[in-house]
Amino acid sequence: MDLYIDTANLDEIKAANDLGILDGVTTNPSLIAKEKIDYGKRLAQICEVVKGPVSAEVIATDFDGMMREGRERAKIAPNIVVKLPCTIDGLKACKAFSDEGVKTNLTLCFQVMQAWMVAKAGAFLVSPFIGRLDDVSEDGMDLIQKIRQVYDNYGFPTKVLAASVRHPNHMVQCALAGADVATVPFNVIQQLLKHPLTDAGLEKFIADYKKAFPG
Repeated sequence: MDLYIDTANLDEIKAANDLGILDGVTTNPSLIAKEKIDYGKRLAQICEVVKGPVSAEVIATDFDGMMREGRERAKIAPNIVVKLPCTIDGLKACKAFSDEGVKTNLTLCFQVMQAWMVAKAGAFLVSPFIGRLDDVSEDGMDLIQKIRQVYDNYGFPTKVLAASVRHPNHMVQCALAGADVATVPFNVIQQLLKHPLTDAGLEKFIADYKKAFPG
């Protein structure tokens, strides 16, 4: 399972990249808004740090606008992935970009048939939002499992990118369900290596050594 960071904060991206296990980045308009910086400029900065896929979401909601914005974003760097919504216009843009050889990430996926249709249109990634489904008393992980089964049934190459990941247990469940990618906030990445027994064991090792070899 690939690990992406879900942020537009350059310091967080650099810190995650320094771990040596970061595979890509996802952004969205809300994350860019927090940074108060030109979208294209920040995407270029991110692509200087991370060589894996960098998802750049369009702001437009109509087909022509999506195509115009997506083409501009794709010019920024070869690893840009144009991020489109799972809507009728997003589906049409996905097919058009796929025909042009431009990779796409179809976002805001909340049901299996959305994932099926965008895979047929040639999406590189589909992003089911597990945390937001959990928030409305639906089972986000059930969606990941169903999309995985459908894609495996029919040999779709589209990758399942688990989005809206809230905590380490989501990551465990995503890995067990066969998600191809999980995109997570920086604080969740930091939590993945944390365990109280690791901390306690390390503290004891050091204390025992210092007791045997004081000074």
